[in-house]
Amino acid sequence: MKKVSLIVHQSYVEDVIKNLHETGMMEIIDVSREEPAMLEDMEKASMHPEAGVCTTYELRLSRLIDILNRIKFKPSGLKALFNPQLPEIKTVEDRFLEEIYSYAEGTLGEIEKNILGSEQKLNDLKEQKNRINFYDQQINYLVDFDIDVSDIGESEYLLIRAGKTSDLSNLKVEIDKLDNATIYFKQFNSGKNREWAVLIATHISEKEKIEKICRDKITEFDLGDLSGRPKDVLKSLKKEKKDIDKEKKQTVSHLRVFAEEQLSDLLALREEIKFERVRKEISKNFAKTDSTYVVNGWVLEKNENKLETAISGVSKDHVLCNFETPSVNPDDPPTYLETPKWAKSFKGLLSMFATPKYNELDPTIIMGIFFVLFFGVMLGDAGYGLTILLLSLFGYVKFSKYSEMIGSFSFMGIWLGLTTTVVGLLTNSFFGDFIPRFIYGNPELPLYSLTVAGIHLPAEPLKDPLTILSIALILGLIHLNVGILLGLYQSYKRRDFKEMLMERFCWIPLQLGGGLLIGYFILDWQISTTLMYVSGIMVIVGLILLFISAGPIGFFDITGYVGDWLSYARLLALGLATAGMALAFNVVSQLIPSMIPVVGIILLPILLIILHVVNLALQALGAGVHSLRLQYVEFFNRFYEGGGHEFAPFKLNRKYTRIEEEK
Repeated sequence: MKKVSLIVHQSYVEDVIKNLHETGMMEIIDVSREEPAMLEDMEKASMHPEAGVCTTYELRLSRLIDILNRIKFKPSGLKALFNPQLPEIKTVEDRFLEEIYSYAEGTLGEIEKNILGSEQKLNDLKEQKNRINFYDQQINYLVDFDIDVSDIGESEYLLIRAGKTSDLSNLKVEIDKLDNATIYFKQFNSGKNREWAVLIATHISEKEKIEKICRDKITEFDLGDLSGRPKDVLKSLKKEKKDIDKEKKQTVSHLRVFAEEQLSDLLALREEIKFERVRKEISKNFAKTDSTYVVNGWVLEKNENKLETAISGVSKDHVLCNFETPSVNPDDPPTYLETPKWAKSFKGLLSMFATPKYNELDPTIIMGIFFVLFFGVMLGDAGYGLTILLLSLFGYVKFSKYSEMIGSFSFMGIWLGLTTTVVGLLTNSFFGDFIPRFIYGNPELPLYSLTVAGIHLPAEPLKDPLTILSIALILGLIHLNVGILLGLYQSYKRRDFKEMLMERFCWIPLQLGGGLLIGYFILDWQISTTLMYVSGIMVIVGLILLFISAGPIGFFDITGYVGDWLSYARLLALGLATAGMALAFNVVSQLIPSMIPVVGIILLPILLIILHVVNLALQALGAGVHSLRLQYVEFFNRFYEGGGHEFAPFKLNRKYTRIEEEK
């Protein structure tokens, strides 16, 4: 990584910005935040005034696009799942901003009027329908009353109120106290939800008393200017709703025509304007003098000459380029992670923990390899592995062109499925003991029997857990020591020899010497006296180096290392959990036909599928989480710090447009 500073004449700054955006080689930093000392001799540049105009156009276009996206016909169900639509890519010319404005005005004029007018119409129709539904709900309560709903209200001598109540008895008591009042009612619903529609008629002189009773005892109906018998009103409201639905359908069809014809053009235009807005906004990160702009940032060392050539060309040599080799402190350069395509999904797993610091080792590939291996060991069932493999292959083939993320994780799923399948075959597990139990007819029979180099396969975790535990602990030692070796190499690269010897190297003689002594005194290994003394010396040397580095607390580093190593026993634990639950599900399913002779035969395959899908989901989640934990805690603790920020160049990311090639 190189730190770059560009001094550009003000006449060419827009051409330089455009070139930087198109080539995408440089990360531009904000001088006021990263280089505040520069502003002592220069002033901070401001955002280009055209940025606000671009934002206005972008917002107008976004509003239209949002409307059309909501209205546009979208396939649903399996068709939408298996045949997602790719965005249409429009070929556009490399135009000046004024040309884009002119095109935008010409495009937006009539379209904006039509789309916004149609949206307003849809909103009005929705309000009308809500109002009709409100009236409809109330009129349904009055359908058995022989009354013209326009009479509800007050006249010179008569007062009529309509509503509903859940306390009819007390309401009748209150009405009976009045001299000139009559109540009519009709029950709706029953039990706790029992309600009554009520109609109260009285002389106008009782207005104040009736209004108080209605406020306390009933929910009054508001029927607006409706008129006619309730049944006739309902028919009229039903017709109105039908007319509204018809008009709404016509308006939606009109908008869908616009969506089909104009949406891709609007998306392309918005993308063009967005690029222009980003270019106009970026100048706020610059410093300026009376005649020049200063642009600071980062560029990959391999692109140094390429960047200088490109900038010099567009500015006609009215630019000064200065490249410096950064220091980690105080420059804090960004980190560029160059990950091969097959390992890109593991890059996401690393980002969940922390991005490496500049000049720190990138553990993506090694972490990914161990993650896949440990996942396979912990899930450890060939049936589950084959399921993951087939689903991942389908996802990769079908959806990778639509979504980079789906393609990346499907590719990782292929590796996870392959590893799990291989481990399952080695450990005699295919949906538990499905094949021996349901096909061979004898659950004690293995999937196969084979001896390779004196090793009998398959090895069964449930029958021989100590063998699997030994393998798990060996894998743990390998994993931890790879971390130690990476830490040694990293310290060497940094020329931090004290850290390399005291903190990293000390674990090598400690492990070698300690392991030999434990084997001699506890496991009855036969080793020579000389080797025993050498082992003791290695332990002493390792302890001296460790205690010089960490002091007395180094003792807890040793116990912590042993604890980290024993954490790899989870490889056995989760493998046993997968095999045990699969076995239990098979046993339970096998018992069903004998318990329910006829129905059980039908239930057997259904139950097996459901139970194994549940087991696969639970165990795959557990394997993924615990495999990641072994990377983040045990492995990274040996060498990895993180805390960096990834290189983010100022570049175009086209989704809806491509530039027309010059002929």
